[in-house]
Amino acid sequence: QVQLVESGGGLVQPGGSLRLSCAPSGSIFYMNAMGWYRQAPGKERELVAAINSVGSTNIQDSVKGRFTVSLDSAKNTGYLQMNSLIPEDTAVYYCNAHVLKTTNTGWVDLGNYWGQGTQVTVSS
Repeated sequence: QVQLVESGGGLVQPGGSLRLSCAPSGSIFYMNAMGWYRQAPGKERELVAAINSVGSTNIQDSVKGRFTVSLDSAKNTGYLQMNSLIPEDTAVYYCNAHVLKTTNTGWVDLGNYWGQGTQVTVSS
């Protein structure tokens, strides 16, 4: 069973920074693409940033220039670096990754999985 474990959320003042991490539990699982989503109270979940299997990224306009997304294949960990945070960035952030499983006969495509979510609160 694949679990994506998120970390790095918390309370930060406006203008501050946070880095969210997402990694699968188990060394046999590998992520080759990832998206970061967020959901604020009373709002729908929205895509914030994504990175595909060849390293191309897509960043939502509202966070462009402030957020960056990356996927470290050596550490098998995805990151969302958030700088210049504003109160409107307050939400629960979720990673969604495309997961492969390594076996004796090669890779098995397991599809996409969600992380458990981590709260980011931007407030003075």
